[in-house]
Amino acid sequence: MPATLEVESTLTDRYQTTVPETVRRALRLGKRDKIHYAIRSSGEVVLTRAETIEAQDPVLGAFLDLLARDIATQPQRLQAIDASLVQRLHTLTDGVDVDLDAALSADDE
Repeated sequence: MPATLEVESTLTDRYQTTVPETVRRALRLGKRDKIHYAIRSSGEVVLTRAETIEAQDPVLGAFLDLLARDIATQPQRLQAIDASLVQRLHTLTDGVDVDLDAALSADDE
């Protein structure tokens, strides 16, 4: 299958490179995503987005780690959520549809 688009990047002295924007977009790569390399006997390297068993959001993971450390070090700060707050949250989000698989706009990336 012939390539429909070709791009290049340069290796640094430390053998690092920036993944070109066109490749990042084609593979739907975000910051901290992992890349999978398949090296064929012909020397051809196929680059794909690595699939993780658990799709983890690095920002969410860091936030959850922060919460876990805070709870472990200061458990006295924990408070129950007030029923009126729960009702307000339901009111604010009632009827809001979210497509978690939809691509982000350029402004949101």
